[in-house]
Amino acid sequence: MTTTFPDISISTERLVLRPYEDADIPAHLEMMNDEMVVAWTSAPHPYTAAHAEDWVRRIAPAERTEGRGVVLAVTEFLTQRLVGIIHLRNTNWRTRATEVAYVTAPWARGEGYATESVLAVAQWLFRDQHFERLELRTAADNTASQQVAQKIGCISEGVLRNAWIARTQTEDGGWTDIRTDLIVWSLLPEDLEGAADQLADAGYSSFTDWN
Repeated sequence: MTTTFPDISISTERLVLRPYEDADIPAHLEMMNDEMVVAWTSAPHPYTAAHAEDWVRRIAPAERTEGRGVVLAVTEFLTQRLVGIIHLRNTNWRTRATEVAYVTAPWARGEGYATESVLAVAQWLFRDQHFERLELRTAADNTASQQVAQKIGCISEGVLRNAWIARTQTEDGGWTDIRTDLIVWSLLPEDLEGAADQLADAGYSSFTDWN
């Protein structure tokens, strides 16, 4: 049984999803200190250059080589600028199921990049890797992440009550932890039928090329 994902890059008309490189460290560092990323992820805060270097050089590659999933840097095809992260994690190789998490840089929000990249990865997972389930978990108030799930055709399965710790900014500019619910979403191969066509009609790119 295969227990690691291949070392791949996935291309759409606007994006290239590929393994992280050292050249991504400065942009990754800036992205991970954005307020929205601090609020909704469990990344360290403040996120230091040492954190960024450890992520790019050790943590991200190990996700694939140790069989937990795969981390892809999402970049603009034309500028090669870092758009965000796609992270497949908690992979169950027996049931062919995995969970996706994503982060988008503040400058790239509102362009449909998260939707485009998650859909591209889902198509690759189902068609090339023969996976049967992709799961997403979104904090109850993280509406931007929920919109991505809805756009690619995910089904909301329920709520994990009080299951996540988010962060909120205090009056003095610091951050404090808050407990929140998680909404569980799933995408199955049959859910993708029609989703790509609907997105194409809405002006999104096609997602067909990987190597």
